[in-house]
Amino acid sequence: MNTQFAELGLNEQILAGVDDLGFTEPTPVQKQAIPVVLEGRDVVASAQTGTGKTAAFALPTLQLIQHDRESASEGARGPFALVVTPTRELAAQIEDVVSVVSKRCGLRAVIVMGGEKFDRQIKQLGRGCDLLVATPGRLLDLMEHDHVSLAQVHVLVLDEADRMLDMGFWPSVRRIMHALPARHQTLLFSATIPPSIKGTIDALLTDPEYIEIARIGETAATVEEHLCPVTQGQKTQLLEALIQTGGAAGQKPERVLVFCRTKHRVDDVCKTLKNAGIKVDVMHADRPQKARERALEKFRAGKCQVLVATDVMSRGIDVEGIDAVVNFDVPMDPEDYVHRIGRTGRAGATGHAYTFVAPDEISPLREIEYFTKKLIPTWDLPDFPYDTGRIIPPANRSTSKPKRTMFSGSRSRGRGFGGGRYGRHY
Repeated sequence: MNTQFAELGLNEQILAGVDDLGFTEPTPVQKQAIPVVLEGRDVVASAQTGTGKTAAFALPTLQLIQHDRESASEGARGPFALVVTPTRELAAQIEDVVSVVSKRCGLRAVIVMGGEKFDRQIKQLGRGCDLLVATPGRLLDLMEHDHVSLAQVHVLVLDEADRMLDMGFWPSVRRIMHALPARHQTLLFSATIPPSIKGTIDALLTDPEYIEIARIGETAATVEEHLCPVTQGQKTQLLEALIQTGGAAGQKPERVLVFCRTKHRVDDVCKTLKNAGIKVDVMHADRPQKARERALEKFRAGKCQVLVATDVMSRGIDVEGIDAVVNFDVPMDPEDYVHRIGRTGRAGATGHAYTFVAPDEISPLREIEYFTKKLIPTWDLPDFPYDTGRIIPPANRSTSKPKRTMFSGSRSRGRGFGGGRYGRHY
């Protein structure tokens, strides 16, 4: 029996599931959240990506609804617990955990999400459901056609709540919550809890316990961050060279995750890399769900070296062993930067994150550095023929760290790059 997880109050069936998952030691968010959830408290938990948030809510939730299942009337169909998550990829990630543990508990978990056959999901719900994992749109469709009732839900989990707010799902979440019993436990988990949703939290939760593992804007210590000044016209060339040489790691990476701002940009980058003989695939919202799943599985299995994606996909890419993340475009939202680079450097391994910054991307870069409260170290790929139009001119080929100068820390005055006319504020 896993004694460290047992000390958190988990029962024998859940612990058997923990062993099946291969978990040996609880993460900080699991240590803090699991006992509080088991007490029946509302919880607001924020922790960086890759820190085990899914198990932190799934394990105690399954234990709580074991009692509901045992005490339910013979005809009760459930669900007794509901997990709402913004994307199909995240729903599939949650399924990986709950499907294993629920078998040990004699519970039935059902996953419903867009992109899958409606009739098949109706049949699954018709056979009974103890734990339901759902994306908002598909859940509302099922509710409107009376295929699922939330009248018996005692535990609600809102996964990646800040992302649901950003994606415009909050009205749907409110409609879902209105269908719940008046008395229920609410667990809100996210990578960040920005001030913009604090008022919403106060309206939805009752005296919640706040658990914050990492301060807002903090990036993982296991990720080595590199800022790569380059012109827009040379970004693809630099990416290709970085993949072929291995960059700062010094060896060719097995898995590289590349983030672009738009779907069109993703497709263009993919086409260029394919022409260079690099095994690459893409993930964005215009691709069918099955195609996205195949791309992710190929990437996970090592059958493609590079996966190019948009931010919409960033939190659904849960793959071990990603050697490097490349921000082909500087993200406009500082929180997206934290989520993007959090795909590497997981489970204690060291990862590398490269941010390509062109002269017209200084403003979002400034916001990221203000948000994370640190300056991203600059880095040059040795022997790469940089254009002179980039932010830092390639005057000194002997160094891989072009000089930057930090000015006053105020947001309005910003920081700057050193060196002649390039030493301006941004």
